[in-house]
Amino acid sequence: MLELGGLAFSSPWMLAALAGLPILWWLLRVTPPSPRLVSFPPLRFLLALRPEEETPAATPWWLILLRILIAALVILALSHPLLNPGVRLYGSGPVILVVDNSWPAAADWPARQRKIDELLDRAERQNRPVHLMATAAEAPDAPIGPSRLMRAAEAKALAADLSPKPWPTDRTQALAAARSIRADGPAHAFWIADGLGGGESAERLAEALQSLGNLTVIEQPAAARARLIGTPVAEGQALSVPVSRVPSPAESRIRLRAVSEDGRLIASEDARFAENAGTATVRMALPAELRNEIGRLEIDGGRNAGEVFLMDERWRRRPVGIVSGDASEAEQPLLSSIYYLERALGPFAETRRGSVSKLLEREISMIVLADIGKVLETDARSLEDWMSNGGVTLRFAGPRLASGGDDLIPVRLRRGGRVLGGAMSWAEPARLLPFEEASPFAGLPAPRDIRIRRQVLAEPGIDLNRKTWARLADGTPLVTAEERGNGWLVLVHTTANTDWSNLPISGLFVEVLRRIVGLSAGVGGEDGDALLPPLMTLDGYGRPGPPSADAISIPAREFEDARPSPATPPGYYGRDNGRRALNLGSGAADLAPIGELPSGVERRGFSSKPSVDFKPWLLLAAFVLAMADLVVGLALRGLLRFGAAGLALLAVLPEPAQADPSDARALEATLTTRLAYVRTGDVQLDRMTVAGLRGLSRVLERRTSVEPGTPLAVDIETDELAFFPSLYWAVSPQQAGLSENARDKLNQYLKAGGSVFFDTGEQGGFLSDVSGGVGSAGLRLRQLLQGLDIPPLIRVPPDHVLTRAFYLLDDFPGRWAGGAVWVERRGGRHNDGVSSILVGSNDWAGAWAADEAGRPLAAAVPGGERQREFAYRFGVNWIMYVLTGNYKTDQVHVPAIVERLGQ
Repeated sequence: MLELGGLAFSSPWMLAALAGLPILWWLLRVTPPSPRLVSFPPLRFLLALRPEEETPAATPWWLILLRILIAALVILALSHPLLNPGVRLYGSGPVILVVDNSWPAAADWPARQRKIDELLDRAERQNRPVHLMATAAEAPDAPIGPSRLMRAAEAKALAADLSPKPWPTDRTQALAAARSIRADGPAHAFWIADGLGGGESAERLAEALQSLGNLTVIEQPAAARARLIGTPVAEGQALSVPVSRVPSPAESRIRLRAVSEDGRLIASEDARFAENAGTATVRMALPAELRNEIGRLEIDGGRNAGEVFLMDERWRRRPVGIVSGDASEAEQPLLSSIYYLERALGPFAETRRGSVSKLLEREISMIVLADIGKVLETDARSLEDWMSNGGVTLRFAGPRLASGGDDLIPVRLRRGGRVLGGAMSWAEPARLLPFEEASPFAGLPAPRDIRIRRQVLAEPGIDLNRKTWARLADGTPLVTAEERGNGWLVLVHTTANTDWSNLPISGLFVEVLRRIVGLSAGVGGEDGDALLPPLMTLDGYGRPGPPSADAISIPAREFEDARPSPATPPGYYGRDNGRRALNLGSGAADLAPIGELPSGVERRGFSSKPSVDFKPWLLLAAFVLAMADLVVGLALRGLLRFGAAGLALLAVLPEPAQADPSDARALEATLTTRLAYVRTGDVQLDRMTVAGLRGLSRVLERRTSVEPGTPLAVDIETDELAFFPSLYWAVSPQQAGLSENARDKLNQYLKAGGSVFFDTGEQGGFLSDVSGGVGSAGLRLRQLLQGLDIPPLIRVPPDHVLTRAFYLLDDFPGRWAGGAVWVERRGGRHNDGVSSILVGSNDWAGAWAADEAGRPLAAAVPGGERQREFAYRFGVNWIMYVLTGNYKTDQVHVPAIVERLGQ
């Protein structure tokens, strides 16, 4: 390739033909023009007698110049000139393309794909082979390594399948893979980096790639890189949320949103990054009831998994009721039974006081009985029923319980208790033993300075060891518990104040109470050996979905140390009533840029001037001039009869009317029945949608009398909608909002009898009462529907025409199963009763999609190919419904008609 500033020639050797233009000039100049042809009727010969004229001996100079210009344009076109050709390729060896497809790359993944295409186009023009390597592992056991040496066209197909992963890059494996590349000649390596450093690994990877030839690193500026939400910290009534970014000289602001599991916005707060600061803190003060509804935290406008933080039971602020048998709270608060309890529970729970009956009138997670000697029988029965549904009752011993209690205890007790200095006294106050692995307190340190001076003793029994959660140094139980239904009854064998021990003034007291509160409301402590299976995982864009096929279960004891990876992607793990969230921000360090790279490494951004290809324009200009030369040649030979007057007439005649492109599209849409879909701008989603409609079209052609053509894409903003009876709209979270003009067009289309089928593609549903919550596509759909004249919607009833338009169906699965389909409450107001709005979430296009050979492009979960068949049947019913209307509703009245005829 020859480059002259911003102009480049892909085939510069063709420019050598310009040297032959003088020879062409000479040949055209010495060659006389073709003889003029004149008709020879006798009368015309007599009337047209003129002085003798000689035939010219050479072609006119202006015609020679025209033909030389045509030849020059063709030569220049074949040399393929380009303006702003992009990054220059050095060396003669292969092009090595290294792509960071980790979670930060999701924020600007379309720009990365455009840059990859640009580099591969450049390699294709120079006929350079390509190695392609992604630095984020594809699967748990899939090694990171370069592809085989391939043509640029093959690399394009492979690069199109790349997608951002919700875990970091593995620079160690990428470094080993880069060192294994053997290039035949000096190579040019391009590293499309995610902009994040990793100690010396980034520098070493750059050194390994540079050793193969030239290296160009392409990355976004620091201000455009991703942000990462860290682990929130409970500070009393508030949540303190750290957010990290790559330090930048510019000051910036972000908005953090707290969202419920069904997509409702609970709260939002701004945070400011100071100049050169890498972290900012967002403080959210919320009532306990609202805080407990938070399902996730997300940065407004975030586009990757690091900008989403899933919340689980660890951040719930549970209401805890305290019942005290002590009347000294007002006179001597430091000696009160509940003084230390309230302060220990304050950081993570909402405390309430009152009697048992009053506390149970509201939602409560745990009830603490501080030295209650005997519980009333009515209160005891209420507590038993409440514990069977998941509540936790925590009792503390004291003089009243030691002198005589009731049966609301996990183990039998001896009367009187055990006191230092008595007949059964210790030599010194007892210490704690380390907590056993089976205890809910496993992992907590047992401070050596805790001393227990008095306790109530448990009677020995067969099940005493099983019910003991904490012991003293002599083996006697300090905390015992018994499971009551889905809840727990827990007893601390010492007081809640400092009368019998110094436990209430230790940090361990807070952590013990936190663990016990965590057992409430159906959230039980996981056995250390229990496995937490994946429930829901995030993709690289931070979108929730079904568990990844490669995701594995995580042992409960190892969950705190787990980090996102191909085997453990971020998401929810465990049971529905005790799930735990794994996030990218859990335990993550501050984000840092790549830093300094070896000298000689070129660093670029993603932005570049658009490349302009002059070849088609030059060929078009040469063709136009060639047509002009043909006309001039015919005129010189006398084959054009209109002469100068005719040419003047042609000059003044109006230009022929050009066909309007919209007319061609109208003919294309109306002459053949075609399925239409709304173009969202999400390339992958639109590809899957058109593949799905093609697959449905083939099924319609085989099974029905409908013979649809190729599906058409529709732009709501610009295209006419009246040509299509129905539109399939696969909702994308990245889709831009609708303008007022587009909303007016949609409202007019729906009023005129059109029908729109919205598919969020999320297995959770769209409306608030659909189980599973609302995902990002469902939220986007709600925003798109604002301003539209949407009638009341209901789930498809069993006798709806949609269940019998062609096949008899009672369920409408797509790629996913279980989601409902919503239609107008009383049928369509127009178009023969066809509902103007259909809403679903089962990703039907994904189930219909197939390649040219008829092979499915996506798995149907969980029913497999049987589920796909029913998805096709639903698609046939949908099309027959919108094309034929409600004629089959008359069948509903057949029994009544037959009965009347019989009378």
